[in-house]
Formats: sequence, C-alpha cells, structure tokens
Amino acid sequence: MAAAPRGIFQVDALKHLLTDLFASPVAVDRWEQVEPWAVTRVWLQGTSVLPRSVVVKWIPNGQRDARTAPWRLRTELAALQFLSEDLGIGLAPRVIAADSAARFLVLEDLAPRVALDQLLRRDRAAAHGDRLAAFARARGALSAATAGRAETYCTRRAELGPVDAAADQTGRLAPLREEAIQRASALGAPLASRAAHEFAPAMEELNAPGPFLALSNGDAEVNNILLHASGPTDARLIDFEFAGYTHALTDAVCLYVPGPAWLTVGDPTTTGLADQYRHALARGIPEANDDRRYGNGLAAACVSWALVRPQRFALLDTRSPGDHSRLQLIATLEAAARTAETYQALPHLTAWVRRLAIILRRRWPDADQDFADSTRFPPYQARH
Repeated sequence: MAAAPRGIFQVDALKHLLTDLFASPVAVDRWEQVEPWAVTRVWLQGTSVLPRSVVVKWIPNGQRDARTAPWRLRTELAALQFLSEDLGIGLAPRVIAADSAARFLVLEDLAPRVALDQLLRRDRAAAHGDRLAAFARARGALSAATAGRAETYCTRRAELGPVDAAADQTGRLAPLREEAIQRASALGAPLASRAAHEFAPAMEELNAPGPFLALSNGDAEVNNILLHASGPTDARLIDFEFAGYTHALTDAVCLYVPGPAWLTVGDPTTTGLADQYRHALARGIPEANDDRRYGNGLAAACVSWALVRPQRFALLDTRSPGDHSRLQLIATLEAAARTAETYQALPHLTAWVRRLAIILRRRWPDADQDFADSTRFPPYQARH
C-alpha cells in the first residue's frame, strides 16, 4: 500500500469508524488523493454491506489559513445531512460517517461522475449543452427545495457548534464592494447620486431576500457539480463548506457572469439556461415568476459579484499586457451590466459599471477587446 499523503486524515481512525458503523471489520485497500484539495478517494475491503469506495474530506494539520478551519467541515456536515435527512433530496453526496475528533467526513463516492468544468475545458461548451442545462436546473432545484426551511437548517448547524446565520456571503463581501466604489472613484468613475440611489436598495434586496432566502453551497460554479461524461445527466452538487442561507439569485450569477475560472460564460437567455434555472427555482419560490422582482434581484446579485472582483485591481495593474486576468475583470463588469440591461433593472448603476469598464479598457489597451466575438471568446473559455 502506498504511504499516506502528508497531512492526510488518520487511516486507522477511518477504519475504526467504519468498523463500528457497519459492525464488521473494515480494511483500507488503497487510496488516491484528489489534488489539490484535502479530498481522498478510499477503496475498502470488508463485507458486502460496505460501499466499494468512499470519499474522505479532511482538514490538514499545520496549515493556518481559513481553509483549515474546523467550522468548514461542520458546515458541510450540517448542510449535507439537512439535504438528505431533513429534506430527503438527492442533490448532493450522502454522509456515511463523520469523526469530529479526527476532523474528517466520509461521503458517498459519486464516481464515475466528473466535475463539469473538466468537461467544458476538454470539449468546449457546445459539446455539453445538456450538462450545462442540468447544472442550471440543479442550482434552481437546490434553492426551490430549501426555501422556507432556514430554521431547520440553522438548528441542525447550531448543534455542531457556534454559527452566525447573519454572516452570509453577502455580508462577508460587503467591505469588498465598498472598496470597489472607492477604487472606481479614484480611477475617475465616482458613484453619482442616481446610481447611489439604486445601489442601496439593490444591496438591501440581497440582505433581506424574503421568499428568495434559500440554501447555497457558497460556491455556485461548474467545478462544484458532478455529472456523467456521457449518458444520464443526473447531477450532484458538491463542496458545501461555505454553505448558508442567502438570496437564491446569488446562485444564478454564475450563469450570466464569469466566475474565477472563465473569461466568458455566454448568454444564458439565448442558450436556454436562464429558463432552465428559473423554471426549477419557481417550483419552490413562486415569486420567481414575477418578472420585475426576479429581474431586480438577479441584476443586484450580478452587480454585487462584479463589484467584488476589482479587489484585484492593484495586482492586475502591475501585470504584463495580455494577462487574462485583465480581460476577465472587464468581461465580468460588462456581463453584469448586460444582465441588468436585459432585465431592465438598475439603469443608473448599470451605466456606472459600464463607465468603470470603459476606464479599464483605456488604461489597459491590451484588454480592449470584443467579448461578443464568439470565435475568439466562446462560452466558457478558460482564463489562463
């Protein structure tokens, strides 16, 4: 058997945990770490009641950043048990066991499913329209199934340790948005009064979602959904370490605005992904059928995300011409503005976002490119 990777979960603790759970001796046949994460696929030997393999998520020792914080594992455990045990839905992996002392979770192995981003990088988006549609439906279905159940989730999460339900993604990102406004002003695009008048209620919409309050895994991107490379399109969402209740439409932003990995994501209104998501969402949140309310919420969520990205401006400004991150920042701002225009929402705030993008195009002539040219910038073109 190969030596365990440095800092890996305690193999003996895993064997003892599963032996107690299944009331039968369990042996570890082999394992394979899923780089670069603290995730390992483990093949087991034992009785027929055992799964052939499991996935173990663990907290490495000796690291000091937030990624090692035990609360992340507790959050994932609570979210996955909430979905499977409280709601009875199969949108995410099932928890087989957990060891809080050894700091690891044992999860259902979803192989041979693979992450959608791998398929998009390999084959381009045109080859996986049905899987992108499954991704959009899964995002909407998660929100639809969890809307109105915040109290149940928070109770389960609180049983595992302290949690601040108000410190959702929107709250954590608020300082970055304020920083973006200050930076834009320094670049020559101050937030004028009419745009500021739209900005405050837009952010309030995200802070007080009303019926749109739903569970998010906290990272709604195509790397966090597993599907079969061919055949069935039954999807499973993964990575709930930052899960929490927030505005459901923050999970739709990834369909409209590039995430950290992409230069473009395409136009979901023409590909049908927008309708796939919205129809799935409306099954649990009927208010999603209200065009005005839906459009305002989506525009606010997209602009909010776009204003987080300029935090990297100082770094990007020092990079060499042609750096993809410069292209991505401009594409992100313009995609958010385009979404708001499509839904006829936040016109003054949208104009301000476009103004900031124009300033960056002038500052970085190498990034002054036509993102509407699908021959150069097809949907889901990776950022390098």
